[in-house]
Amino acid sequence: MESAFSFWLKCGTNFPYINELEGLLKEAVVQATFAAPLRHNSVETFDEYNTKKNVGKGTPTVWWDIVPNSDKCEIYAYMAGGGCTLPGKAMVLMPGAGYEGITDFVLDQMTSYGLNACPPLLVGVGVGTSIETAALNSKKALMRPIGSHNENANAAKMERLLEDGINAIGLGPQGMGGKYSVMGVNIENTARHPSTIGVAVNVGCWSHRRGHIVVNPDLTVTCDTHSTWKFNA
Repeated sequence: MESAFSFWLKCGTNFPYINELEGLLKEAVVQATFAAPLRHNSVETFDEYNTKKNVGKGTPTVWWDIVPNSDKCEIYAYMAGGGCTLPGKAMVLMPGAGYEGITDFVLDQMTSYGLNACPPLLVGVGVGTSIETAALNSKKALMRPIGSHNENANAAKMERLLEDGINAIGLGPQGMGGKYSVMGVNIENTARHPSTIGVAVNVGCWSHRRGHIVVNPDLTVTCDTHSTWKFNA
C-alpha cells in the first residue's frame, strides 16, 4: 500500500472546509502514529533507519473524487499492514485473455500470496484500461461493504464465482485450512480500451480496518461502519 494510512475523499465542491481537509487528515495521522507507533508505521523510503520517525513523506495517501454541487464530504479511511499489501498486484492483459484471464490472475495471486494477509479476506478486484486505473478501482472495491455487489449483473456474477473459487482453494481462516478463505470479492470497474484489460487485486485481512463517515457542512457527522463511534466537533 502507498502508506499504512489511506484516505479516499468524495468531497463536494461546496463543502466549506475542502481547502483545509487534507492538511487536517495528515496532521491527524501524525498524531495517531506517534500515539500508537507499533502499528501501521510508514517509514521514509530510502531512509528507513535511525530517523526516529514513523511517518514518511507523503503519509497518508489521499485520493480525491470531487462531487459538483454538493456540500457534504464522505471520508473513507483504510489501514493496512504488510500482510494485506503483499498480495497486491496489477498488470495489463492482452485482449485475447478475456475475462477468463482476470479470473486466472486473481486466483494466481490468492494461491501465491493469500496466506500472508491472514484469511478470511475481502478481495478487491479492479478492472480498467491501465495499471493505474485498475489499481485505484481495486482499492475502492475494498471500501464497499461486505455482501454488496457490483451494479452490473455480469460483474456481480463474476464476484460470486470468484468468491466460490477462492473458498474452494481451502486456505481457511489464518491459512489453517477450511471452507472460508474470503469474506467476499468486490469488483469495481471503469471503461477500458478494447485492446487492453488492466486488472489489479488488493485485499483486506480478516479484521478489515475500514471506516466511512459523512461530514455535513455544519460538522455533524454520521458513521456507518462503527456503531459505537462518537465525534465531537
